[in-house]
Amino acid sequence: MAFFSDDEALKRLSLTNPWHFLALGFGSGLAKKAPGTFGTLAAIPLYLLLSPLPLVWYLLATVIAVVAGVYICDRASKDMGVHDHGAIVWDEVAGLLITMIAAPAGIVWLLVGFVLFRFFDILKPWPIRVLDARVHGGLGIMADDVLAGLFALACLHGLAYFFA
Repeated sequence: MAFFSDDEALKRLSLTNPWHFLALGFGSGLAKKAPGTFGTLAAIPLYLLLSPLPLVWYLLATVIAVVAGVYICDRASKDMGVHDHGAIVWDEVAGLLITMIAAPAGIVWLLVGFVLFRFFDILKPWPIRVLDARVHGGLGIMADDVLAGLFALACLHGLAYFFA
């Protein structure tokens, strides 16, 4: 299928393996083009499932996604034999969950959060770029997206202060 990547490293993973399934963002990371964007899109149903929860439970779920993500991404990266392969998108899932912490309700705010997160994740302004270059393993894969999520979270709440 042309939509999915046929990368050799991906042949070492299996969607039936729960760690690989999560690392690949429920399969969204297999997209040939823009797997990070597809991984962020795959996070939306998870966000919609978690968003009605009380804030403390949403935060707990987000922390679990981040902490577990270190292992999930490290495991998939080692199984592939490639550090931070583009198909590993669990970091994008966690990044969107961070971005949307206590966000105003509504599709517009979800869209704004999505765009802000992708902006910071792709552009990688300082210090995100430094983290991306210097921290390795599962922690390194997660760290830049966690920081991008925090930047996007701050911007989203700034916009909400003035426009919500």
